[in-house]
Amino acid sequence: MKKKISLFLIIFVIVILNYTITFAQKYPDKPITLVIPMAPGDGLDIAGRMMADELSKILKVPIVPLNKPGATATLGTDMVVKAKKDGYTILLTNSASIVNAKVLQPEIVPYDPFIDLTPLGMSTVWPMVFVIRTDAPYKNLNELIEYIKKNPSKVRFGTAGFKSISDFNVELFKVLTGLEITTVPFKGATPSATALIGGHVEVGSLTITPYLSHIKSGKVKPIVISKKFPEFPEIPTLKELGYKEDLIDVWSAFFAPAGVPSEVTETLIPAIEKVVKNPEIFSKLIPLGMYQEYLPPNELLIKMKKEYKLVDEVAKRYGMK
Repeated sequence: MKKKISLFLIIFVIVILNYTITFAQKYPDKPITLVIPMAPGDGLDIAGRMMADELSKILKVPIVPLNKPGATATLGTDMVVKAKKDGYTILLTNSASIVNAKVLQPEIVPYDPFIDLTPLGMSTVWPMVFVIRTDAPYKNLNELIEYIKKNPSKVRFGTAGFKSISDFNVELFKVLTGLEITTVPFKGATPSATALIGGHVEVGSLTITPYLSHIKSGKVKPIVISKKFPEFPEIPTLKELGYKEDLIDVWSAFFAPAGVPSEVTETLIPAIEKVVKNPEIFSKLIPLGMYQEYLPPNELLIKMKKEYKLVDEVAKRYGMK
């Protein structure tokens, strides 16, 4: 009798182990939806679709991009937060929906990015810049600072909108320099860039993307950048100029809903890393003002927490909350 029970237990254990191994190897066995919370044609959408194509080759299942724009990318992000926790709905979103909106516009963020999402890795960076017209009386950041000191509140910084990342960077710059600056928030990057070209503001604060053609034509000059950019390595960062903080970037990262099975993260994380480090994607995105940079989930989480703290401190000081 004891032998029969022992034999039954052995068979039972073997069956369970086989089932577990089979299940672990099974994911993914059907298409994965990649939610992109921006409109088709946006930079995040362009990068996301390139990476989705490569990711599908690695995982051997279709990766289907789904655009869900709205409310500073928080609508699509919330959609993934509420999705089934099976790994078949994942997210590629930007730092606005993960960090800035949570601090500056909490009324539109129904989720906690540190609790409700599983980080899978950072993918893409859009460097932020301050840009001036080439016919301005100042030619670099130090000269601009001296000019502002002599002309307090007369220099206008154009941004992509109130409480946007470009808007926040101007407030951060005020903290670091103590300068009196007039911020002019526009409804989007394009009208802000147009205002700079037309002389309606003296300085532009945006990602480098909308300025690229104007930089190359010589109409405008970037005087500081959040992170070194391969096409324009000569543009300094604030830290290179002696400040304790740099401007913050716009970045994007992959996430899954919190609570997905370990086999999902164990499959997706190395695949995403491989895709992000693909040199072909890097070379295609650089001319568009963005580039690939991978951070593993643990380092991404550290970056998220650091930026959240910085944004919160500056927002409190300047009444942005």
